[in-house]
Amino acid sequence: MDYQEKLKALRQEIDSIDNQILELINKRATLAKEVGEIKKANNLPIFVPSREKEIFDRLEKLNKGPLPTDIVKHIFREIISACRSIEENIKVVYLGPKATFTHQASLKYFGHSVEHIPVSTIKDVFEEIVKKKADFGVVPVENTIEGVVNYTLDMFLEYDLKIIGEVILEISLHLMSINPNINEIQRIYSHKFAIAECRDWILKNMPHVQLIEVESTAKAAEMAKDDYESAAIASESAAEVYGLYILERKIDKHLYNYTRFLIIGNEIPSKTGNDKTTFIFSVKNEVGALYKALEPFYRNGINMTKIESRPSKKEAWDYIFFTDIEGHIDDEVVKNTLEELKSNVPFFKILGSYPKAVD
Repeated sequence: MDYQEKLKALRQEIDSIDNQILELINKRATLAKEVGEIKKANNLPIFVPSREKEIFDRLEKLNKGPLPTDIVKHIFREIISACRSIEENIKVVYLGPKATFTHQASLKYFGHSVEHIPVSTIKDVFEEIVKKKADFGVVPVENTIEGVVNYTLDMFLEYDLKIIGEVILEISLHLMSINPNINEIQRIYSHKFAIAECRDWILKNMPHVQLIEVESTAKAAEMAKDDYESAAIASESAAEVYGLYILERKIDKHLYNYTRFLIIGNEIPSKTGNDKTTFIFSVKNEVGALYKALEPFYRNGINMTKIESRPSKKEAWDYIFFTDIEGHIDDEVVKNTLEELKSNVPFFKILGSYPKAVD
């Protein structure tokens, strides 16, 4: 058998497998539709984070390659998203504009088959959910380089919404253009901070180009779309949205730049066995008050992964503590420890118990 005959035979086998995959995906979609009808009839939520976490965990254990697990998860994220869209049209609001990293986080968590709606401010994200114009929201909460997004934390004092999930996204800046030939690029558009992050690479590899500051990396990608001699520094989602070639990947100077995004909604999801709980509390202005509040977590062996203070804005030098711990509020030890904390502090509020981020 010569190579042409071998290629033909392999392609025929691939076509046969594709036909089976298509049939099985549609069978899955039919079953998902039936699940959706049962949920609606019993007033159950369409989106269940704990169920999706269960699916991804199972697939990770089953995957033997050659596809890497992260690729398998990406494929099934889109299959799940498409099947869920048959159950109901889910609306997700995020801090815009489109093609930003928050948009990318929204796509990573929900897939492409939901309605992603950009808004101008973090407050707008909370408002749209409260007004029932959206089902879920996506907001940034902390970055490994810049620290916490204080405005997001403040919104949890103002609104009674719950954290239902989280996304950890690597913040990588790429050089992209409508022109596939990097040697023809004469100017680069981007936000001033992105240009600063990538200046070392630009000076070393493209010292001749003109650097033009614009209002956002997303705007830079939009402008580069219409300028054949230009490029933009922006996110991978910007390249996808505006149809640009990525000429060089990750040209920013920080190797470990990650942002954590919170998924917000109205209902706390059920536990998965690999969860995180977020809550806020205040303490009395007296010696040892914070120690007394936190001591039960040490005593009960609960790992506290984050604690951040913010002014309460009620009186001078009065603070609220935003805290993450491992575990779910339905875990007995977590439940009892939080009850003990609640009895010892003047203010306490659960913000959410949710599955830890999926890679």
